[in-house]
Amino acid sequence: MTLLIEQFLNGVQLGLLMFLLAAGLTLVFGIMDLVNLAHGSLYMFGAYFCASFAGWTDSFVLGALLALPAALALGVLVELVVARRLYARDHLDHVLATFGLILIANDLVRLVWGPDGRRIPLPAWLASPIHITPDLPYPTYRFAVIVVSAAVALFLYWLVTRTRIGMWIRAGASDRDMIGALGVDIRTLFTLVFGLGATLAALAGLMAAPIVTVQIGMGDNILILALVVIVIGGIGSIKGAFAAAMIVGMIDTLGRAFLPGLLKTVLSVNAANTAAPAISSMLVYLLMAAVLVWRPTGLFGARG
Repeated sequence: MTLLIEQFLNGVQLGLLMFLLAAGLTLVFGIMDLVNLAHGSLYMFGAYFCASFAGWTDSFVLGALLALPAALALGVLVELVVARRLYARDHLDHVLATFGLILIANDLVRLVWGPDGRRIPLPAWLASPIHITPDLPYPTYRFAVIVVSAAVALFLYWLVTRTRIGMWIRAGASDRDMIGALGVDIRTLFTLVFGLGATLAALAGLMAAPIVTVQIGMGDNILILALVVIVIGGIGSIKGAFAAAMIVGMIDTLGRAFLPGLLKTVLSVNAANTAAPAISSMLVYLLMAAVLVWRPTGLFGARG
């Protein structure tokens, strides 16, 4: 039972991190109709910004707080210089242009930070475990990631469903020409949405940074999972992105934790340990295929 609770918490943590990444991506795709493959690069920049600021201030928390406005400024700059010129073009142009941005971002990171990966040390109060129950110690940092990500998810839900800006965002996802005709400055709204998406991606990257190695291209693989999340949840739906991220996080985490034990009953130890991660990944894509067959617009996508 202790292992199950621990892996459940790990699944929640992974799901919430993927939600932060997917939420920005689904807003940009759903409202601006922009296929932004460079979204993972913003995740990478968030981690590198945090690594640099944490090194300069000798504080991970200050580094994280300084990295967020830096990521927002980078997102606004990318929207003004590149993305704004793509809105009137077709999706193939979006893919080609943002794939070029990925290559530029990776080379820029190599030029500024060097080819070697970086580790971000945690302060002692985040590195020590806390006790969820008397028999269940859990890493304080992973628990903090759950709390912060959940708070950001609630803020995003409030922003999208309870504020005037959120109303414009939801209206833009349905008919951006109409809200432009009603007097809303659509260009400014697009810039704000893109900047918000960049900040969410950077937040996910900097919170993942102490757990993984900060390295060039770290956002490329997780971008694929984020795309799977928004397809399952429904493009443009924050609620769908949250539900799908939690489902994918649970499948991936619980599969990697418990499938090896199940497979060892019929396979050798080496074969079971090799097959379990692959099967866990396959289950995610099988889920996506099943959702697309059952509901092509995603779990919470617009009908029809």
